[in-house]
Amino acid sequence: MLRLTDTEWQSLKSQIAPSNWGGTRKPPKVLTEQGLAMLSGVLNSDRAILVNIQIMRVFTKIRQMLTENMDLRLAIQSIEQKTSGNTQSI
Repeated sequence: MLRLTDTEWQSLKSQIAPSNWGGTRKPPKVLTEQGLAMLSGVLNSDRAILVNIQIMRVFTKIRQMLTENMDLRLAIQSIEQKTSGNTQSI
């Protein structure tokens, strides 16, 4: 478990709607994928196991999306190099 940096927290806050009642005032603590896997080894309830499975699926989906976006970004860069950077007209 680790705490987000102020920069990470500001970036995250800008992506979510602020609450009317204020919400948290300091960066939250977060778990890495490995931290979550370690936590699941300690928790034994049926509900904890189901929640862990869902969270691990989310981590997998995020990793897949990042990989797909990287492939797209590399393809766009390749097109930009071939067209001398004139992709604005495209």
